Amino acid sequence: MTAFTVSFDSFKAMFSLPAAPRFSGSCHRGRIPVPCGAAAGPSTSSPCILPSDRSWGGRRCTFVGFVSRGRPMEEWTENRSLRSCRRPVLASDLGAGGEVVHSRPPLRARREEEMLSYIRNEVENGRLPSNIARGLEELYHNYRYAVLQSGLPEADELILSNMTAVFDRILIDIENPFIFPSLHRAIREPFDYYMFGQNYIRPLVNFRKSYVGNISIFSDMEQHLLQGHNIILFSNHQTEADPAIFALLLERTNPQIAESMVFVAGDRVITDPLCKPFSMGRNLLCVYSKKHMFDEPELVDLKKRSNTRSLKEMAVLLKSGSQIIWIAPSGGRDRPVQQTGEWFPAPFDASAVDNMRRLAQHSSVPGHLYPLALLCHDIMPPPPQVEKEIGEQRKLSHHGVGLSVGTEINFDEVTAHYEDKEKAKTVFSAALHQAVTEQYSILNSAIYEHQGLNASDNKVILSQPWQQ
Repeated sequence: MTAFTVSFDSFKAMFSLPAAPRFSGSCHRGRIPVPCGAAAGPSTSSPCILPSDRSWGGRRCTFVGFVSRGRPMEEWTENRSLRSCRRPVLASDLGAGGEVVHSRPPLRARREEEMLSYIRNEVENGRLPSNIARGLEELYHNYRYAVLQSGLPEADELILSNMTAVFDRILIDIENPFIFPSLHRAIREPFDYYMFGQNYIRPLVNFRKSYVGNISIFSDMEQHLLQGHNIILFSNHQTEADPAIFALLLERTNPQIAESMVFVAGDRVITDPLCKPFSMGRNLLCVYSKKHMFDEPELVDLKKRSNTRSLKEMAVLLKSGSQIIWIAPSGGRDRPVQQTGEWFPAPFDASAVDNMRRLAQHSSVPGHLYPLALLCHDIMPPPPQVEKEIGEQRKLSHHGVGLSVGTEINFDEVTAHYEDKEKAKTVFSAALHQAVTEQYSILNSAIYEHQGLNASDNKVILSQPWQQ
């Protein structure tokens, strides 16, 4: 997994593009050709709602999304892109069903030695590159260390089950790489990649020291979505696990928001073999990242064309209404200040913010813009510097995390006194970033300064909804 982020340079061209036709069915047009990977397995450690991991009954199909008032139900049920069928997932689940075909039997390890030996044999047989094998072994040991920190009585079982599932999904994808379309919908059946990722990250979260700010605003968002409105979340970005952290903290109170969220995703999360499986369980709008646009000069034109396709998909999405989009206008993950080691939300790109705002505005559907703060860097910190090569080292730990959303920010109100468009753009971006930074500071006080719920102020009310 790498940064869920994007270049917005090609947004400027969007407003001169003809509207793409309304689509139905699965969104598999305009595929981005990439090599790929797979995802994680179940745990039973969370104080949040758990899937029925021990139930092998028939499949349970759940509508995930928001039905707009005044919009025919048939329009939604016929649109498979707004539907999600799922069933509980076990680490021992057989294959990934229709989305892949593979020749080897599924990995079923009963002990650590058996699992690691299997990986080494795959290298010897020429079916697994040695560098990926090293990454898998390193990930296993780091994950084991982090989960043991949790003190969970079932830690050993969780580690083996989850890591066996991760290894299996990655090996499946290396044999038959999954190709992400420009607009990717989470794969929920016959293998549930969404719960796969949730259950992998779950034991890394210390829920006793985790907090959500302004939980009631998420309920307000649900009402907007039911009315057919769009929601745009402008967020900082800290780890590859951000989407799972977001969903875990809202799992009890607002699961539909988490499951319906579309993440604007950089290309690395759909190319890194150790990250790709987790990406398969998320709704993604896939765009080549600005930071890596020129890594391979001969591919720049291809990447720009792919970005244009993705932006057309975004325009269609927003015109359909009832969409919730997560975006990181900083263009990458936050990183600590070198001199002090302190973490702060990285600055927002004012052009990125403005282009996203304009895209929402031009959809002719009411839209709402919110500042969102995430604090979870210790779960899976990024490398100190932006790396060009795929395959970063992944260090993990068990830690408290935080999520907070601020009140809606209105562009016209914030920029009422600014006639210059460039100045207004900068002022609005700064207002969003300031709101994110203020919320982040409250979360930091709650988690790292050990103030807990007492860190709340008149703008951010902290809670632990999983304990209610």
